[in-house]
Amino acid sequence: MEIIIKASLAEAQREAAEIIARQLRRKAASVLGLATGSTPIGVYAILTEMHKEGLDFSKVKTFNLDEYVGLSDDHPQSYRQFMQQHLFSRVNVAPGHIHFPDGRAEDIPAHCLEYEAAIRSAGGIDLQLLGIGSDGHIGFNEPSSSLASRTRIKTLTPRTVKDNARFFGTADKVPHHVITMGVGTIMDARACLLLATGESKAEAVVGMAEGPITANLPASVLQMHPDCKLVVDEAAATRLRRADYYRWVYENKPDWQRR
Repeated sequence: MEIIIKASLAEAQREAAEIIARQLRRKAASVLGLATGSTPIGVYAILTEMHKEGLDFSKVKTFNLDEYVGLSDDHPQSYRQFMQQHLFSRVNVAPGHIHFPDGRAEDIPAHCLEYEAAIRSAGGIDLQLLGIGSDGHIGFNEPSSSLASRTRIKTLTPRTVKDNARFFGTADKVPHHVITMGVGTIMDARACLLLATGESKAEAVVGMAEGPITANLPASVLQMHPDCKLVVDEAAATRLRRADYYRWVYENKPDWQRR
């Protein structure tokens, strides 16, 4: 795992956007796994500006990590609407290349198998963008999720419901179930990029990067991924014990590794 510590939220978002842009410049028909929530909003804003300057999304295919069960596609808090607002309406991605879990599927287990098959049919995910919950979840793989899990329905913990209440106004309006890519599905991506910012994520970040690999902190399994970048701001890095070493490594990378 490469740990990149940036001085500020804005610099961390810029770094994450640059990593995604480099992927698209290397492979125009990249398959991106995308995340929602407050963490990636700034990244999508920067990618939008890069698109205005020529970054092409026309051949890109996307698969979103998750969706609430029971919300319609046009519900203002659905993740489809989130992505439409913050990225898809602003870049030239083809509507037919966009994929989401269907939170209103009549047969959810069958739909989850179909979603996995669609990812395989697209050639697998080239780069998976991730955030991390304050309890260490990735996607909506809550603590105790199997580290080999595939796309499936999950029940949110009270902590996650509370964390997401700000988007719905009150906690009692937050759906209690989601469809999410599994940890194993995420690990199949050829590269992973996790962005974590703010002091509230510091405990999860140190557990993920320097703690034991455990289902009780699902993001910790990314220590086993062959190509994972963790981008954090100084606030999220406050508990990292080897922060100085991570900074030194990043500052002394050979030029070819920065391309």
